[in-house]
Amino acid sequence: MPRPLRIEYEDAYYHVMNRGRGRQKIFHSEDYFEVFLDTLSQAHQRFGIQILCYCLMDNHYHLLVKTPEANLGRAMRHINGLYTQRYNRLKKTDGPLFRGRYKAICVEEDSYQLQVSRYIHRNPLTARLVNTPEDYPWSSYRYYVKNNSAPAWLYRQEIFGQLHVKSRKREKYRAFVELGVDEEMAKFYSKGNQMPYLGSDAFRDWVFRQRETDESDISRETLRHFRPGIDELVDRVASRFKVSTDSILTSRHGRVHDNIPRWVAMYLCQEVGSLRLKDIAEGFGLKDIGSIPATIKKLKIRIEGDPGVGRKVERLKHEYDT
Repeated sequence: MPRPLRIEYEDAYYHVMNRGRGRQKIFHSEDYFEVFLDTLSQAHQRFGIQILCYCLMDNHYHLLVKTPEANLGRAMRHINGLYTQRYNRLKKTDGPLFRGRYKAICVEEDSYQLQVSRYIHRNPLTARLVNTPEDYPWSSYRYYVKNNSAPAWLYRQEIFGQLHVKSRKREKYRAFVELGVDEEMAKFYSKGNQMPYLGSDAFRDWVFRQRETDESDISRETLRHFRPGIDELVDRVASRFKVSTDSILTSRHGRVHDNIPRWVAMYLCQEVGSLRLKDIAEGFGLKDIGSIPATIKKLKIRIEGDPGVGRKVERLKHEYDT
């Protein structure tokens, strides 16, 4: 079984989520919520983990955290393990509580923390539990919009900083949250299998180099998230060969000149993007996958006779070296 991908580095940001086994409740009353919050406080004291936002729902939780000491795994094992013990004592039961390992989305610094915080704080509203997020008692939202004394382990300054205002931060944040989740974030979180990172293509490449799990141990599905897609690769090839993306993506029939950029793009989709032949065929307007291996073979023959094409291909591959 593939090992979970581990991405840990100093001052990393993560949107962390976990859910009860079989979607069972993990919070049954005020006592359970309070115990979990106390567990967060202990994790902060012991591991230095900083909680930027939280929202505790009946059967799952959301956290936006920062790890100054690159220790998300240790901190989350402590949080989930200790809370499970406390839950079992309160409930007078035993056994595992959560569905498995927590899910963590690595978030690019100074880019998406504000939007993630809004997504987290709007969860009770989305679930139709309240009419306004501040009516929900088990999230950090009230500490952002009201003049309440926040816990020492709740770090609001970075979220407020991304508003880029010097005054009336609470009012501005309330207005931002009330606007609703933007289209980009809604699309990201609507996917059944979210990508393990949230940020730019450059951030994706950098984050993958920080991984602590060998590539051979990572599932193909997870690995796919860190590989460039067809659109990105075609754009790079078009720029390198100074042609249009349409000339690469469009399948031309009849007697036509060799379309080297198209061949290169197909090759990179397989070599760099780790894309399936079915996906490549669909992206390049092919009816079946049979012609793709033949096209790549033709490219390799051309490279042997044309060093210039070979150099361009190697430069494109080098841009994605990890």
